[in-house]
Amino acid sequence: MTGVLDGIRVLDITQWAMGPVAGGVLADWGATVFKVEHPETGDPMRGLVSTGLVGDADTDVNFMWEIPNRGKQGLGIDLSKPEGQQLVHALAATCDVFLTSFLTDARRRLRIDVDDIRAVNPRIVYARGTGQGTSGAEAEIGGFDGTVYWGRSGMAIASSPPTVPLPLPMPSPGFGDLMSGLVLAAGIASALFHRERTGEAPIVDVSLLGVAMWQMSPSITAAGLFGAPEPKQFAPDIRREPVGNPVVNIYRTKDGRFVQLVFLQSDRHWPELCAALDRDDLITDSRFATADARAANSVECQEELDREFATRTFEELRPVLAATTGIWSPIQEAAALVDDPQAHANGYLRPIEATGGPLQVVANPIVFDETQPDLERAPQLGEHTDATLHELGYDWDTLIALKEQGVIY
Repeated sequence: MTGVLDGIRVLDITQWAMGPVAGGVLADWGATVFKVEHPETGDPMRGLVSTGLVGDADTDVNFMWEIPNRGKQGLGIDLSKPEGQQLVHALAATCDVFLTSFLTDARRRLRIDVDDIRAVNPRIVYARGTGQGTSGAEAEIGGFDGTVYWGRSGMAIASSPPTVPLPLPMPSPGFGDLMSGLVLAAGIASALFHRERTGEAPIVDVSLLGVAMWQMSPSITAAGLFGAPEPKQFAPDIRREPVGNPVVNIYRTKDGRFVQLVFLQSDRHWPELCAALDRDDLITDSRFATADARAANSVECQEELDREFATRTFEELRPVLAATTGIWSPIQEAAALVDDPQAHANGYLRPIEATGGPLQVVANPIVFDETQPDLERAPQLGEHTDATLHELGYDWDTLIALKEQGVIY
């Protein structure tokens, strides 16, 4: 295939999946992508252990690492040290794109924020992949595709038949990360094109929430126009297959809502969760004291959490889960996004004056220079034919003749 980005150099300082996927796509398109990792710990995706994400023990292939990182040049640099930061700045000065998925505090601490990188290379396209956008109260909270993309967007509810006891899980690992990373890569390519035409290098922002809302936009737009549909009725008897990590799972609240936990580092998050639930006894319970113990006793562990979640409404659970450092999200219907404060803070819902009246639509999830565009309605059939062809040099007599021949409308 043609390397459409041959000669483009990308500095990739990302972790997990969404950001790395974008770098992998750029590498597929011919770019030279420099993947920077901590020289000892590396990208946590290298050692990820979570239910359903580990392949056959007889193979050394780590497919969840290979998929988002194929085609890259690997660099081990410690960004916590000034010398490492100097190396990264020197590399950034030679690159066309800086790609990151780190949150703002980390970017500032590591001296890789926009101003730091632009100081050494004013023409660099600066691209950020985030969970929930760069504005709003939840901008500094991380996100996984299982929480934000699948749960919060309405996809989980929309994909689940009313006969199942719980919303269905994502159909594939990295389901939202892969799509969002692809969108981020497209945004970067567009920014490079803009730079070549104007000399200006935009900032590119793409979030899991924005891409998911884009995919659910017909349902969200219809809900805003016609009102929210009645919620699906899920059976009250919740049963699951045993899972290796009970805190990567869905739990039902007292008021019939659902919460998705993705506490991948379970030994870190389990004591926090138990303390927040006022169940310190579970921290030292020998059945649940370690990740291995919880995996071996996953049914009992899930039953304990089922009981605790069932005693609290969703609003009562908010401060409980907020007291942990784990990633979680409500599982909600697409209609909830119509009034979602985080969605509105980032401009993911935009008003247009459509033919027939006002309408809210989901914006394209790629954001340049931190500003959402003003959107316009779709054209009526043939609305701009005359003006466009006239601008190309066709005179009115020719246009009339083409109309009479049925060539144009």
